Amino acid sequence: MKVASIETLHCDAGWRNYHYVKLSADDGTVGWSEFDEGFGSPGVGTVIEALAARVVGMEVFDHERIWSQLYANTRPGAGSSVGQGIGAIENALLDAKAKALGVPCYELLGGKVRDRVRVYWSHCGTWRISFPQWYGNAVSDYAGVRDLGQEVRDRGFTALKTNVFRLRDGKLRGWLPGFGTPYEPGLNVERDTLRDLHRLLEAFIDGAGPDVDILLDLNFNARTEGYLRAVRSLADLGLFWIEIDTDSADGLALVRSQSPNPISGGETLFGVRGFLPYLQHQALDVAIIDGVWNGFWQSMKIASAAAGFEVNIAPHNFYGHLCTMMNLHFAAAVPNLRIMETDVDRLAWDDDLVTHPPEYVDGHVVVPDRPGWGCEPIEDALAAHPPQDGRGLLNARRNRL
Repeated sequence: MKVASIETLHCDAGWRNYHYVKLSADDGTVGWSEFDEGFGSPGVGTVIEALAARVVGMEVFDHERIWSQLYANTRPGAGSSVGQGIGAIENALLDAKAKALGVPCYELLGGKVRDRVRVYWSHCGTWRISFPQWYGNAVSDYAGVRDLGQEVRDRGFTALKTNVFRLRDGKLRGWLPGFGTPYEPGLNVERDTLRDLHRLLEAFIDGAGPDVDILLDLNFNARTEGYLRAVRSLADLGLFWIEIDTDSADGLALVRSQSPNPISGGETLFGVRGFLPYLQHQALDVAIIDGVWNGFWQSMKIASAAAGFEVNIAPHNFYGHLCTMMNLHFAAAVPNLRIMETDVDRLAWDDDLVTHPPEYVDGHVVVPDRPGWGCEPIEDALAAHPPQDGRGLLNARRNRL
């Protein structure tokens, strides 16, 4: 069974677009994957289209050889958008291979070790504060945050993750200097920012109650000194984890040594080589792996490396429904899993775009037994929501300070 064609499809996703790979084999089998080029990595679709000619004619089952060949062909520019493009092709190959064998993708990854996966409600408050025009149920103050925390509990979820917001002129606004919102290249964390952050988390805790775990994502929004100030100021809250992104493995190890709350990170790292310094420096309690970027066959290698250092992993997943299903197969198969990310706040048309949206039960997502990822985009539905220009992290009009 050989690859006959590879194409990319796109559709409107509110403040961003959703992006898909459709890989067709010469026997009619179709493999799908979802990728993203709006999270600070424009051009992934162009990379996929440029690499497609090298993949056409190769055996679908030979995904390791194809990955290795593409990596060799692009070695000078490995990682970033190039790496994400290769990962998207690998993931479509896995779907096609599993369908040809008539098995779920988790069987290719070693078989499932769990039938359902605990998830946390990611970007809890973030989308409702920043993009109420797309997600509704606007949250603008601490009372709204408390109500949202109660909603998480009432809907049966057992964990939530939020970002950093500050109260300005009576309204909560996003604080993301690491992404230029506001523009503050020093990435300094001042006393008033920590005060507002503490109040935000207290409101979530008050609303969600003692049985819902609270996670915080600090992203790339500080340097080592600022992260140290943050973890010390949050020591009393008993957080599930504080998520930190930094290019300094030894700096993050220092932060972890000073934090009573667990530290997670790694969502923008590529391959075992990218994660190895963080594992060797004991910088992470939980390693966050983006299998959409890395490819899930490669992600199993990263998870195995983490296991060698007694570190559990968590999938990075804040894309569309197909990505959630792809991550679900990874989470079902990887032994050293901590928890899985998912976005519960969705667009009005998200469920219409795929054959099988994720099934949530009691704060978990159920692992399907359908062949492949168990979920495919519906092409007519994608066409009914054409992609829009000027979307994604580079162009989104966030609720800024």
